[in-house]
Amino acid sequence: MRKVSFVIPCYRSEHTISQVVSEIDNTMRRLARYEYEVILVNDCSPDHTDQVIRSLCVQKPYVKGIHFARNFGQHAAIMAGLRSSEGDYVICLDDDGQTPAEEAGKLLDKLEEGYDAVYAKYEQKHHSAFRNLGSKLNERMTRIMLDKPDDLYVSSYFGVKRFILEDMIRYENSYPYVIGLVLRATRNIANVVVEHRDREAGESGYTLKKLIGLWFNGFTAFSVKPLRLATAMGIICACVGFIYGLYTIIKYFVNPAVPMGFSSLMSAIVFFGGMVMVIMGLIGEYIGRIYISMNNSPQYVIREQMNIGPVCPEVKGGSIHAAEKEGTEG
Repeated sequence: MRKVSFVIPCYRSEHTISQVVSEIDNTMRRLARYEYEVILVNDCSPDHTDQVIRSLCVQKPYVKGIHFARNFGQHAAIMAGLRSSEGDYVICLDDDGQTPAEEAGKLLDKLEEGYDAVYAKYEQKHHSAFRNLGSKLNERMTRIMLDKPDDLYVSSYFGVKRFILEDMIRYENSYPYVIGLVLRATRNIANVVVEHRDREAGESGYTLKKLIGLWFNGFTAFSVKPLRLATAMGIICACVGFIYGLYTIIKYFVNPAVPMGFSSLMSAIVFFGGMVMVIMGLIGEYIGRIYISMNNSPQYVIREQMNIGPVCPEVKGGSIHAAEKEGTEG
């Protein structure tokens, strides 16, 4: 009998996560051909999400709980859940109930058909205008920077096979980007159409700052195209500067009485100076991430875990707070 692992990153979900787990239970009763487990990763939520997860772990032995020492972000939480999973198939979904667990069978059917990964596709999204804009920008970024197929829709509700998961968790650097990890492992990916629900409680934890950070993770951790773009922009600016210099010289010989323009000179200096600063900043971003990775900065730090066996930090890419490791495993 195959086993399915449900990985759910949790943040500000004290009022919704219990309903999500109950929906998973009801769904898997219908899909009796599978065993299953649920892995809840508390990304240091400021509300009482941690207490709800502890209660679920006590009531349901197949529910695993992981609590971070501080907020590391959704993708780090997914990576922690993936490393603790035991399933032949792994399905990741949201903690707010907007991604319907009752339609997990559609994802599993596609995986059974032979696809390595499958993403849920929404005909109509029930996010705010800000989140929808962020999703569109993220979609465009993954297509340009990560060579995502044009007809592939990616979302936070997806499933992968075990061998894809094993390749994903080999990534131990400080800035995980789950979509990039899937795309680098396979292009045998399918979409299935599912319903996207209204949020029942709370609000999205994604701010503009977090979305920008996520985009930077995507195109600096898994693509060198920004550097190539910077090189191309530098070449273009150099050509423009050379042509403008020739124009200035020719103009001086044709009509020496024409004064050299201070405004045009300052505009050129500001333009080219700005381009240099942008390119240097981009290069600095890459170098900074390399430096942090060389310092072995962990993807996450686990404060507490429940219903989970020991995790080896050196192998797993995260670390466990030594003072709280003992006595927290259910």
